[in-house]
Amino acid sequence: MPKNGVQHLASLRDGRHIFLDGALVENHVDHSAFRSSVRSAAALYDYQSRPENIHQMTFASPKTGEGVSRMWQLPTSYAELVERRAALEAWAELSCGFLGRSPDHVASALSGMYMGMDLFRAHGERYARALCSYYEYARDNDLYLTYAIINPQADRSKGASEQANEFVAAGVVDEDAEGVTLRGAKMLATGCPMANEVMVACIQPLKPGEEKYSITAMVPLNAPGLKLLSRKSFEASAGASFDNPLSSAFDENDSVLYFDSVKVPWSRVFVHNDVAMASAQWHSAPTHVYQNYQCQIRLTVKMRFLLGIARKIAETNGVIGIPAVRETLGQMAAEVSMVEGLLEAMECTGAHYGKYFVPNARRLYPAMVLTQQLYPRFVGRIRGISGGGMIMTPSSACDFANPEIEGYIEATQHSPVTDATGRVKLFKLAWDAIGSEFGSRHLQYEMFYAGSEMVTRSHAFRTCDWDRATSAVERFMSTYDLNGRKTNTVE
Repeated sequence: MPKNGVQHLASLRDGRHIFLDGALVENHVDHSAFRSSVRSAAALYDYQSRPENIHQMTFASPKTGEGVSRMWQLPTSYAELVERRAALEAWAELSCGFLGRSPDHVASALSGMYMGMDLFRAHGERYARALCSYYEYARDNDLYLTYAIINPQADRSKGASEQANEFVAAGVVDEDAEGVTLRGAKMLATGCPMANEVMVACIQPLKPGEEKYSITAMVPLNAPGLKLLSRKSFEASAGASFDNPLSSAFDENDSVLYFDSVKVPWSRVFVHNDVAMASAQWHSAPTHVYQNYQCQIRLTVKMRFLLGIARKIAETNGVIGIPAVRETLGQMAAEVSMVEGLLEAMECTGAHYGKYFVPNARRLYPAMVLTQQLYPRFVGRIRGISGGGMIMTPSSACDFANPEIEGYIEATQHSPVTDATGRVKLFKLAWDAIGSEFGSRHLQYEMFYAGSEMVTRSHAFRTCDWDRATSAVERFMSTYDLNGRKTNTVE
């Protein structure tokens, strides 16, 4: 049977070192800062293991024959790619798209690396064997993986090797016959409380002389010497789910990782001592395309959800018939349809990478550029439709239980389509999605998870079919001369 939620929760009780509010967290699985979000992750595995969902959500492991998540599927055709997308979409709908680093994200990255096995063989047979073995291990155990692939900001005017501290960024401080030893930090390890292991790598360009930082390896999150420095927990202060329905359930948390002499065996090292390979693993293999394709699947679900919030706010406030409001909603509907269309386009114009069928990068990267710009505007339009509605809600669900003010709440939370409880419930959800600390964190995440706009635009530039565009110009320019005479007309 596929992995279920109980099994996933059990796998997380591993003694990892998470620090929060100045203290080491004991038993993070049941801690108030992480408990609900960890169980939201476990719910993904429960969903895939239900008998009615097994066919859609899982496939048979080629090695064991047991059912494993379709996040590990390596499509060989367009139909299989869409089949896998349907499973990932179903998972995203369980969190309304608000689990940005759900288990299918880094599984997609690792799968893309596996598709590029020949690249890793050229790097070294030992690394290819390690990648192959680990992919099969992660797949057959349905591991929840996250990654930390960005160096701490520190002094961004300097490279990794030029920082005041040689190991601000995680790098190899020692190696021997058993493996490598890592020291230094990586960010931003989203989802660490709910994941089993972390991929340590570098997606930022490295220069010759920075080989010690060109490491790609898999590390269990309870590895000796690994410290997880958590940001503030939004879940801890969320309170009742009525008041904060998203942040109380889907605060996947982000952590800075510090590797304090963490030993990693060679069987878990995929890239080492090669700055060119540290970059090639993302872009010469389908890694970057396959992982960001998963992001577009999740974002499509999230945008549909936010569009639904916008529509319900307009109905609840009785403004759905106002032409300006309908125009705004029409614009938002068009933008969501554009996101859906771009997702479908990158699938149906996909191509084979060896025997594997992968999405079209020339459709993916423009989608990333456009959605990176779209999300803040989309959130702004929801704010505009809502007005003060998201602010004028009662302080908490407890207010409804106070007979002294219950009548006032009923009077001030009037709506033409629902009662006071329904109105407050909707606006609490809307605020949590876009106005709370949780919502603000998601705004920042959607704007920067793939890098700055400069980075995503450079990917679009790199993958554009410039020859097709410029040759059209050249063909037309060849049809007339200096005197304006047509050169290809029939006399």
